[in-house]
Amino acid sequence: MKVKLITIIAFLTTFYVGSPARAGDLEHTRQLLATKQCEGCDLSGEGLVLANLSGANLRGANLSGANLSRANLSEADLSGANLSGASLFGANLSGAKLEQTDLSGTDLRDAYLANVDLKTANLNGTSLQGAIAIPTQAAKPEEFYRWGITQGQKGDPKGAISYFNQALSLNDKYAPAYMARGIARYQLLDRMGAMQDAQRAKWLFLRQRNNEGYDTAQAFVQQLQAPQTDTPKSKPNFFNFLGGVTSILLRFLL
Repeated sequence: MKVKLITIIAFLTTFYVGSPARAGDLEHTRQLLATKQCEGCDLSGEGLVLANLSGANLRGANLSGANLSRANLSEADLSGANLSGASLFGANLSGAKLEQTDLSGTDLRDAYLANVDLKTANLNGTSLQGAIAIPTQAAKPEEFYRWGITQGQKGDPKGAISYFNQALSLNDKYAPAYMARGIARYQLLDRMGAMQDAQRAKWLFLRQRNNEGYDTAQAFVQQLQAPQTDTPKSKPNFFNFLGGVTSILLRFLL
């Protein structure tokens, strides 16, 4: 009986010792929070939610899997750092240095990315939905378009237009983005802007021999040309004012 008990205790002790509670270096975490100087530090898996790391030196640091949600990393130097799988949800990264930074699988939703250069960063699998001031090189026109559609569905036509503008800055012949932007402008009661976008979309769909898109754009134009009988008491819903347009726009995401 005693032999069995010793064996069980030995097994549990081995399991406990072999399963560290944290991956990063606690001393490195203390150093970072005290001095904001932690070049090459091991901070993997650390909890740094809401941390004020403005201007911090984190060059080459290992922050894989760290939780930096809502942290202030403005002007921080993250060059060559490993942020793979980290959470930067809602973090402020304005002006941060991200040259050669590994952001693969990183959650950057709702993050603030003004004045950030992502040209050399690894963005494989990075989540950018809802991020503010996304650099155009960070995504394809189709991704900006998809984010715009999602923002429109959330009832934020201005935010949607910002995404559609970025999609069109990358591809000025992307007809669905003109259509979607026209709908968002219509929701904001900008009928002239909506008409310009609808006409542009119709012309592009015609040149691209997309009959379904052309017919939908034509229906939108006719809707806009119809005389207004009453001043609307509220803004039209992004996807409910013209039933056929909804399914067409969403189909372009497939």
